[in-house]
Amino acid sequence: MSIGTSSNPKDVATSIQIVLLLSILTLLPSILIMMTSFTRIIIVLSFLRNAMGLQQMPPNQVLIGLALFLTFFIMAPVGTQINNNSIQPYIEGKITPQVAYVKARDPLKNFMLKQTRKNDLNLFVNLSKIRVKNVDEIPMRVVIPSFIISELKTAFEIGFIIYIPFLIIDMVVASVLMSMGMFMLPPVLISLPFKLLLFILVDGWNILVKSLIIGFR
Repeated sequence: MSIGTSSNPKDVATSIQIVLLLSILTLLPSILIMMTSFTRIIIVLSFLRNAMGLQQMPPNQVLIGLALFLTFFIMAPVGTQINNNSIQPYIEGKITPQVAYVKARDPLKNFMLKQTRKNDLNLFVNLSKIRVKNVDEIPMRVVIPSFIISELKTAFEIGFIIYIPFLIIDMVVASVLMSMGMFMLPPVLISLPFKLLLFILVDGWNILVKSLIIGFR
């Protein structure tokens, strides 16, 4: 059995499109993680679990699932734009693959630029040594890493704020135990119920999820 060759440019173009589509599907998990709100959400949730002193509760599967569904909720308007302006017209044969790519790229690019700090964007623009007249001319290879490091910084800032009340509880409990001479009793064992109580009383999940969603709007 041998693979034949084709002199028809349409057949060659179709083969290239199939290869590109398979490549995109391979990179889809990375696109979902690094080019959406997923990165910030999962890092903040991990900070929350560590700040409360919980090792495996909630489990990783629960945190990842919550982060995914929050990502779908936040990215729904962007996905709707891509579907209406790019995917459906391309399926109906109204636009070319090149136009479909541009129409799919622009909503995602605008979302990332909205969340990207100016300093981070300028860093990669200067490192890439490109000259642009406006933000719309900045290529995706510059926007994506700028967005990622901006998301990391934002997630760490939120994590720092989350740590403060739980750290205060740890310090108070440790001081009380030391004053009572109970040096052998781990402070974390005593402070954990108080952390859980505080988180429940302030409706922590509601506040945290609301803050994360509003932060992207």
